[in-house]
Amino acid sequence: MNPENVSRIKDALQKSRLTVFLGGAGVSVASGIPDFRSPGGLYSQKRADGRRYEELLSSDYFFEDTKGFYDFYWEKMVAPLAKPNAAHLALAEFERSHSLAILTQNIDGLHQMAGSKRVYELHGTTARYHCLGCGKKFGIEELERHGVPHCPHCGGIIKPDVVLYGEGLPEDALFGGIEAVSKADVLLVAGTSLRVYPVASIPQYFRGGLAVIFNAEPTPQDVNFDIVVRDDLTTALPEVLR
Repeated sequence: MNPENVSRIKDALQKSRLTVFLGGAGVSVASGIPDFRSPGGLYSQKRADGRRYEELLSSDYFFEDTKGFYDFYWEKMVAPLAKPNAAHLALAEFERSHSLAILTQNIDGLHQMAGSKRVYELHGTTARYHCLGCGKKFGIEELERHGVPHCPHCGGIIKPDVVLYGEGLPEDALFGGIEAVSKADVLLVAGTSLRVYPVASIPQYFRGGLAVIFNAEPTPQDVNFDIVVRDDLTTALPEVLR
């Protein structure tokens, strides 16, 4: 990273009363979880029947072909062996001595696994599930990770607490995250294309002093940031947070 930028970011972080980190799929790539929209990402791939993976993550498809959804979901969306990478760990370490809120589009739970406490899961999580029949809640450890899970109490279909296309974002995470951004002194954005709304609109609520984006590819909002970093996230983020 440019030494001037490193110094500028570190200085702002030292003075910040609240720092907010907004992260997307790129944050977990180094943990072995593929992103979605980059060349070679999940959405550039197709199933054997020609359906694009992006189509399989819709609410319509969940109810149209629940078994087909879960066959895809267990194989591609749940990563039980994934571990936090250097970016996750650096954020958790930073939070131990600074006020930090994390807004994540990821559903993998790696921020919490790394030790982060204040995490707004904007797209839900693969860790939690609920019965569509009786509403009973389940953790992933209570489910067999194959086929369609059914509620042992009422026999209803169990659905993951993951936001699918056609569904709204959880209001507590969305509005809680927006409030944090509006009060932050520093905004760090990483690993996201900033093309998918409403999450792409969240940076506009920032009124603080320094906004930084770490992303391998240009985004349509780069011009709105004070510093744009193209370096490897697992190196650059720990460098400025250390």
